Parts: sequence; structure tokens; C-alpha cells
Amino acid sequence: MAMHAPEFFAQLDLPFADSAVVGDTYYATPVPGGPLRLRIDFSPTQWANEYAGLRLATLHQDRGQLDVTVLRFADHRTFDHRDSTRGLQPHNSGYGTFKEFKDRPDWVPWEGAHTNGLRDAIEQYSAVWFPGTWPAPALSRAAGRTARPVPSPAAQRSAARAR
Repeated sequence: MAMHAPEFFAQLDLPFADSAVVGDTYYATPVPGGPLRLRIDFSPTQWANEYAGLRLATLHQDRGQLDVTVLRFADHRTFDHRDSTRGLQPHNSGYGTFKEFKDRPDWVPWEGAHTNGLRDAIEQYSAVWFPGTWPAPALSRAAGRTARPVPSPAAQRSAARAR
């Protein structure tokens, strides 16, 4: 497989124990024994073998697809570093996307991807459809801080008055 999908989904480090990658698609049963399934695959562009994000779908085992959403790589800053080093701007072809070359099985098309933004978005999506399946995040030091009022500068009188 030229896409290296199992490695991509492993990099996302999703917490679902009952999951598998079949071809280029990730499947999970976030609630063991439940009727809902999560499917994540790559969202194609209008060009062959080019992908612009991930498509998440919630499936019911009897009713079929209940919901689908697309997480664009550009929106989640997945390839910002790669694109900035190449000089690509949001209006350029290839910005925030990757291409799959089936004749180059050793090349990893998504290499250098920063997946934290995608993972956070998948966590938010999962919280809606599969509440309680994502482990609670550890509290950070910044979480305990409170806002304090900042004193405003003292008002100064103007020497000139407008009449």
C-alpha cells in the first residue's frame, strides 16, 4: 500500500481498543457491544489520488450512516510546516493536501504531518457521538490559573479643551 494508512492512523494514537485499519480506512467500535461504529478515511480532492483531509462517519449497524464530517488538513494545520518550507500559500495548488503515488511504495505521502490538530478534532467529534470513550486529559498548570483585573492607567487631564 502506497498510502501507509496503518502508520498514519497509528500516529494519530486514537484510544479505541476495538479498532482496525482495512485498506486505507480506520474502523472502530468505541463503545464495546454498542450499535455505533466510527469510520475514518481519507477525503479526496477533485484530483485522482490527492487527499485534503479525513472524513469521519458515524455508522449504526442497522440504520447505516448517521453522520459524516470532513476534517480538512489545512484547517487543522497538518501540513503547515511542510507547505511553508516549500513556499506554498493557501491559494496554491497542493497546499494542505498530499498525493498518493501507487508506483512509489516506499514513499510516505503524509510524512512530516503534524496530527495534533486532527487528533483534537477527532476527540471533539467522538465526545458527541461516543461520550466517555476518550480518556480524560491530564490537568495542565495553565488550567489552574485565574484571570486577574489589570489596573488601567490613571486618566490625565488635557491642557487644551475643545469648545
